[in-house]
Amino acid sequence: DRTRENRNWCKERGIRISGPKLGRPPKNVSEEEKKQAHSDECFRNAIEGKFGQAKRRFSLNLVMTKLPETSITSIAITFLVVNLCKLLRQFLSLFLSLFTNNRTGKLIKPPFINFDYTLNNFHVLKLIDLSENSWSKVA
Repeated sequence: DRTRENRNWCKERGIRISGPKLGRPPKNVSEEEKKQAHSDECFRNAIEGKFGQAKRRFSLNLVMTKLPETSITSIAITFLVVNLCKLLRQFLSLFLSLFTNNRTGKLIKPPFINFDYTLNNFHVLKLIDLSENSWSKVA
């Protein structure tokens, strides 16, 4: 709630509150204030989106623990998993970008893997049959 008491508490601690001021709205709002309000709104939307994702995909809405300490722990673990999933997605994206050509989107052969050597070893081990160009099972 943006009551006078909460606004004074935030002001004492140097916390800036975004949103309209108390009382009648001003007739003229400066361009800088509009830009700041838009920036705050974009930031808030991103945070609320993460809460929505945590509720939908990571069952944050199913937290029904009795003790406050347990609830805090459960919520913290949920957001740890959300952050780990995001980190894993970024790592996977980076890893897969090593194998694609950015202009064409086609897969490329990475320079650190010798495909001819690997193909020859699989042929010698009878893992693949080059005559039929198909994989065969190891007996």
